[in-house]
Amino acid sequence: MQAHLEILAIAAVIAVACALPGTLLVLRRMALLSDAISHSILLGIVLAFFAQGGLDSPLVILGAAASGVLMVVLVEFLVRSRLVREDAAIGLVFPVLFSIAVILVSRHTGSIHLDVDAVLLGELAFAPFDRLEAGGADLGPRGLWIGTGILALNLAFLGLCYKELKLSTFDAGLAAVLGFMPGVLHYGLLSLVSLTCVGAFDAVGSILVVALMIAPPATARLLTERLGLLFALSAALAVAGALLGYGLAVFLDLNIAGSMATVLGLFFALTWLAAPREGWLARRALRRAQTRRLAGDLLVIHLLQHEGSPTERREARVIHMQEHLGWSPEFARGVLADALEEGHVTRMDGLLHLKPEGRQRAEKALVHI
Repeated sequence: MQAHLEILAIAAVIAVACALPGTLLVLRRMALLSDAISHSILLGIVLAFFAQGGLDSPLVILGAAASGVLMVVLVEFLVRSRLVREDAAIGLVFPVLFSIAVILVSRHTGSIHLDVDAVLLGELAFAPFDRLEAGGADLGPRGLWIGTGILALNLAFLGLCYKELKLSTFDAGLAAVLGFMPGVLHYGLLSLVSLTCVGAFDAVGSILVVALMIAPPATARLLTERLGLLFALSAALAVAGALLGYGLAVFLDLNIAGSMATVLGLFFALTWLAAPREGWLARRALRRAQTRRLAGDLLVIHLLQHEGSPTERREARVIHMQEHLGWSPEFARGVLADALEEGHVTRMDGLLHLKPEGRQRAEKALVHI
């Protein structure tokens, strides 16, 4: 039971630590960079491992963070050359860095702890066995301490630079004019993302790091436009996905990281489908309502143009509306029902006649055409 609780605590802390900077990446449309950074840090880890002969040195964290920043610098160098776009630059740089690291791992490290499977998937089940000890006392899982430290660093950065980050995210030009140094904030944020990836890397692997950074903020973005609430929702969704994913993994005996990433993906899919304002169903209903509204405008304009003319008896027939305007019978019935319900037209002897309200609507619609 204690091991389960420790795994849940580690997962929850890392989830929030990843979701907070990930929210800014999503808002800045830099989601691809999180994937690139989470893979590129492997090169720094491997090189630091060769230099130190182990994974316990602080040099590992520094090397991993530096390789993530190096990837960003190389990407921006290619983008500023104006020869390739950002997505192409990312696709050029991070596979090279990641591939070099994978080659070094597979060729020189044999079957030790640093292997490709651990890099991609991580293994939270083993996290409680890696303990932090001081003076002979057991202080708890090392991953929990690392995750808590990274979370505290993220909260401190966001708290101290909240206004500056908010302005530079939505209007970098104005931030530069006001002296907020958006370039410094940009690299500060990406350095923080790199450190977050390093802190979460050993426990959850690169795949779940990307899922935790992108899926919760992308889901929350469909639910709110308020930045403060967006951070809160991102963190809550990340924790919920981690906890439910762990429960699913235990119940079905699945890989923990894969289960968590799957649950986060389901959260996004359901929100994308059914979000009240931004969901696919809501947008589809809005488009249908707008189409019906436009069709109602066409109906009253058509009746107005032929009102009192010799052709009125032919043009005002319901069946003629379908033929003249190319509407299906079902769609025409819906448009007519709306017009009758709104009191814009009346139906007598199989003909449609405008009411004063319908005449006003037609005249107003003509003005805006």
